Amino acid sequence: MKDVITIGDAMITFNPSTTGPMRFVQTFERKVGGAELNFAIGCSRLGLHTGWISRLGNDEFGKHIFNFVRGEGIDVSEVKLVDGYPTSLNFKEIREGGDGSTFYYRFNSPITTLSKESIKSSFFENAKLLHITGVFSAIAEKNEEIVHEAISEAKKQNLLISFDPNIRLKLWSKEQAKKVLSGYLPHVDIFLTGLEEAEILLGTSDPEEIIEHCKKLGISYVAIKLGEKGSIGYHNGEQIEAAPVVPKKVVDTVGAGDGFDAGFVYGVLQGWSLAKSLYFANTIGSLVVSVSGDNEGLPYLDEVLVALGEKQFIDR
Repeated sequence: MKDVITIGDAMITFNPSTTGPMRFVQTFERKVGGAELNFAIGCSRLGLHTGWISRLGNDEFGKHIFNFVRGEGIDVSEVKLVDGYPTSLNFKEIREGGDGSTFYYRFNSPITTLSKESIKSSFFENAKLLHITGVFSAIAEKNEEIVHEAISEAKKQNLLISFDPNIRLKLWSKEQAKKVLSGYLPHVDIFLTGLEEAEILLGTSDPEEIIEHCKKLGISYVAIKLGEKGSIGYHNGEQIEAAPVVPKKVVDTVGAGDGFDAGFVYGVLQGWSLAKSLYFANTIGSLVVSVSGDNEGLPYLDEVLVALGEKQFIDR
């Protein structure tokens, strides 16, 4: 039985060996990345039974990703290796402060071989939540239809829907993103967003106005990610500002939002209060930015509990 299902692309990520403009970097280290995949790994490490729907190239990189994800305990029964489509790549540029840019090489992605027929009813049986992001929809126009099919199947089986717009303007325009992603909002139970993404989708970056928009759409949970300033959440008439958790050191900000999403969803599925879910998610975000890589910093549950002071770390 799965707790969480997500659908989306995965890539080989090449991390620079030095900080600064990528044109001056001489060597890179191979990693694995992808927004939905990072979320799946984050959930699995917290102890949630997680399933991932995807397609990878039937090449060495695709096989590496498949084995890596399977090793994280994720259900990969709906991940296929396909011929004729190279596994997607990206190269990261990391500046001295930890911020960076990503350069994608993902067309023609193997994820484009997915169709609405790829959404299997049996895969959703007894699951609790479907997580979607805007990245998958940005890769190909037909993916909008696939997401709606997944949402439809999830609703038939009473799954919650969590949604992170995760708008990548290197993949599509603001206008395209708003047109497609706005169509998902009426079906969403948990909305996970940054201010810039909310501005694109809802026309405002004011937290009060974002929450009001979501209430009108019938969205139960809202979590607004503010980075180093913490987060703001809403549920059932309660609005809370959650203080930031300051990381020991900011090394790489990639993956922090995905980790936050996994943490917040974990809290909701545990039936926690809004305040506890937000602080738990903030803590995960702070742990992620202190480690280089897209998902290397995503913590196991024990590590989060230690960071929260709820469990003593025992070095065996």
